[in-house]
Amino acid sequence: MQLLTSKASARLNRLYDRLGRRLPVTRGFLNWIRRPGMILVRLPLGVVLVFGGIFSFLPILGLWMLPLGLMLLAIDFPPLQGPIAWAIIRGWRWWELRRRRRRTVTATAG
Repeated sequence: MQLLTSKASARLNRLYDRLGRRLPVTRGFLNWIRRPGMILVRLPLGVVLVFGGIFSFLPILGLWMLPLGLMLLAIDFPPLQGPIAWAIIRGWRWWELRRRRRRTVTATAG
């Protein structure tokens, strides 16, 4: 689903598509929220999630809200697209490395 044309926007869209493939539960939401007409939902939701992430010390709010809000805001704010794409890629690399290390430890222990 290509909505934007810059290099950072194209990378971010590919990453969102990849996220939808890896987590099929999120695919429908990501496709829905990325539609051009959803900006009136996307911006307020992104701002609320960012503020909720900042106040993560409160009982119901959590730090998970901050990256999700930034991901939503990056769709409409080009200056955020590069850093958010970079953060997603770094997060996936970290997660894969962690998974491989766990498999190695489990294989050598058993």
